[in-house]
Amino acid sequence: MEDIITPIGVCAILFVGLPWVILHYVTRWKTAATLTSDDEALLEELYQLARKLDERMDTVERLVSADHPEFRPALSTSDRLERIGQ
Repeated sequence: MEDIITPIGVCAILFVGLPWVILHYVTRWKTAATLTSDDEALLEELYQLARKLDERMDTVERLVSADHPEFRPALSTSDRLERIGQ
């Protein structure tokens, strides 16, 4: 009886269990790789925050360079965009 159950169990594991596990994790991987609307909203919010912080840094650098002529500010946002061609 054991001679019959072992090959059936091995075949079941190879042809049913293994593909099920592989397909299960492939579909999990594909659904995790897509952006949800919440993710897109968060990215947009972070982008807007980064733009505001960049504008503030440009303002601070302009004020400091007006008070201290030897201060060399980093490239402004517009200068950076010109350099990369946008």
